Amino acid sequence: MKKLIVMVATLAVLSVGAFASGGSDQQKASGGSAPAAAKSFRVDLVTDIGGIDDKSFNQSTWEGIVRFAKDFNLKQGDYKYLQSAAEADYIPNLATFSDEKPDLIVAPGFLFEKSMSDIADKYPNNKYLIIDTVVPKPNVVSATFAAHEGSFLVGVAAGLKAKADGKNVVGFLGGMQFPLIEAFQAGFEQGVKAVYPDCKILIDYAGDFGAPDKGQAIAQKQFNAGAYIIFHAAGGTGNGMIKEAKERSSKGDIRWAIGVDKDQYNDGVYGDKSAVLTSMMKRVDQAAYDVAKMTMDGKFPGGQTLVFSVAARGVRNTEKNPNLSADILAKIKDYADKIASGAIKVSDKPAK
Repeated sequence: MKKLIVMVATLAVLSVGAFASGGSDQQKASGGSAPAAAKSFRVDLVTDIGGIDDKSFNQSTWEGIVRFAKDFNLKQGDYKYLQSAAEADYIPNLATFSDEKPDLIVAPGFLFEKSMSDIADKYPNNKYLIIDTVVPKPNVVSATFAAHEGSFLVGVAAGLKAKADGKNVVGFLGGMQFPLIEAFQAGFEQGVKAVYPDCKILIDYAGDFGAPDKGQAIAQKQFNAGAYIIFHAAGGTGNGMIKEAKERSSKGDIRWAIGVDKDQYNDGVYGDKSAVLTSMMKRVDQAAYDVAKMTMDGKFPGGQTLVFSVAARGVRNTEKNPNLSADILAKIKDYADKIASGAIKVSDKPAK
């Protein structure tokens, strides 16, 4: 039976720690000040087609690796990445790094699931981290996120903002439709309805994570149908939605975007404002950092699944944003506390 570890992360500015516990086991991931690396250590990243500047999953993962490299004085060349131009590149890129035998190889996203499984079998002595899906292999650690919980919080933000501004329609834009992304939809719906039961929610899936033009076209459709705020879980496709919100807002037709995976506030900037209301942040950077630190410490949790939740501060809304009032932020925090305590249970299944 695979072990399930719930991550409890302390997100400080200069020193970031995480603790993992599962059953009677307790394991410290990272914490305290970061000393210089005592020995040579190498960590590599294979990206999907988005690359390290996709303003989403790949970029966040790479930022975590770069932060780890700086904290532990890794030399240039001890942290590398290969960008995949297509899904057909996943196995060749993973194999390229695997042949070089680094200490850890990281791949972000569910699209790597089969490729990672195959590579893990072919290179049983290598260590791998896959982010946002599960590969049950003894030499793979899987980092997952309670996206439905974080999405609930930005749903609360959307519902409260729409209600305060006299609007009654919001939207959701998904990349591809399957359970992982439907969990974002589910949490968002529940968060909106918790604070604004009469609000209408428009739902669309683009069928693509790397098509900003599709994202912008869907945003145009939803905004034209009355949506005031759109939350996306669509990777690069969602950047097109943010672009549409920014273009409309810059012309006086105020519309809002909610970002995903990382703080996308800067992506919505026009003049001295931003069209990004808030973002649902998955701390994929923290997952990469923590597992690299565990591996460096000789505590690689192979075969285990690490779950980053609201309680763990592994998923959350951006806590500082001038577009949300202090009252709304306080109410979001109250809901976050209730989710963390178990007083509110968020389903990962969309409403029928």
